[in-house]
Amino acid sequence: MAAATETVSQPTVTPAIPGRNDSSDSSRSSQTSTEKVKLTSPLHDASSLGKHHSGHDGRNPVDRSVSPKRWKTFLKAFKHIHNLTPKEVDDFMASYEIYNLDWANEDEMVKAFGPNYQQRVGDCLRAYYSVLNHLCSLGDVEKMYIPPLMDKKASVLDNQLLYEESIAKDIGFKPGMRVLDLGCGRGRVAAHMTSFSGVQVTGLNIDANQIAQAREWNERCGFDNEFVVHDQNDLPLPFADESFDAFYEIQALSLCKDPSASFKEIYRLLKPGAKFSLLDWVSLPPYNPEDPVHAGLMRRVKPLIGAVGTPTPASFEKALIDAGFTVTRSDNPSIDGLQAPLIDKVDIYFRSVRRVIHGLVRLHALPPHFKVLIDRLCLDGQAFVKMDNMRLITTTYRIIAEKPLVPSA
Repeated sequence: MAAATETVSQPTVTPAIPGRNDSSDSSRSSQTSTEKVKLTSPLHDASSLGKHHSGHDGRNPVDRSVSPKRWKTFLKAFKHIHNLTPKEVDDFMASYEIYNLDWANEDEMVKAFGPNYQQRVGDCLRAYYSVLNHLCSLGDVEKMYIPPLMDKKASVLDNQLLYEESIAKDIGFKPGMRVLDLGCGRGRVAAHMTSFSGVQVTGLNIDANQIAQAREWNERCGFDNEFVVHDQNDLPLPFADESFDAFYEIQALSLCKDPSASFKEIYRLLKPGAKFSLLDWVSLPPYNPEDPVHAGLMRRVKPLIGAVGTPTPASFEKALIDAGFTVTRSDNPSIDGLQAPLIDKVDIYFRSVRRVIHGLVRLHALPPHFKVLIDRLCLDGQAFVKMDNMRLITTTYRIIAEKPLVPSA
């Protein structure tokens, strides 16, 4: 049985969150889609990755060549939200009921949704993401994840790009490799991976709307990536044994019913020697479910981040090892182990958008459902910041693992 060879402990000193005179990222993220900006990066050796190389003085270019223009994304999302039907709005709001439960408590799931509760959860997730992906696209989280803090001076978008490029380094992307992206969203991460390192990505997502957008963007970029509509909890996944050279996922396992079964399935799909990259939400050792403050914060934050399960680093590591993987890295890649500065930036931006939307709804310039949706999106952002600063949870825990060349006896 393999064990983790590197574990980085969490720092114990909590720095202050940046002051709120910091403007939102919208202006910093509106550069043309072909721009590459040099940023301080934790990557020290990107020389083997495709056409993008380290810059001078230890700084690295971030590849924005396939990033959509922010204003176009905003307008498209705004139009979609404006045209939502009452049923779509109602189904989205009702979908939050699943976040009051946990995969670990099957009795409560059955009591709430009946014996076929997994189907009900899947229906809720489809309703949830079919609207959420457009709400997130009003800001800098079109990819629907707040990244690790890789560079304190960089925008949310550029921290996403820096982290994605670190995945390519960590799991050794090379041109022509076939890579599986679980929870691929609109395919923006997949496009960046292909542009940056020349890999061919197969993306899987439960939401047909996002897959359609991923295919459209893939065609516009001229890539050969593939995108499949499928619920990750519906196993087996629709791929042959040893189909892929590598695997990554970014904050998709919060929806995973059984990580152990899922990791065994991914093991089946990977070739011997292939590497596995996980970035996801976990509760950390300081979290105490018996503490009323901790438990109250958790009840507020899980619906915000879309988490049904409550994994820990140890539970993920055990599930990977039990599946046959060797865990080679287990840590939090954020500077000082905190993503709170980026969470706060996103929260500040969306609360400013909410004020504008409230005003336009009062003037009858927007339909009332705009207010309902933005209020739900903005609920409990500061609880998320607080839990991160208290080091009770993170949505940026990283694990790198590898499928052995020869299975262990």
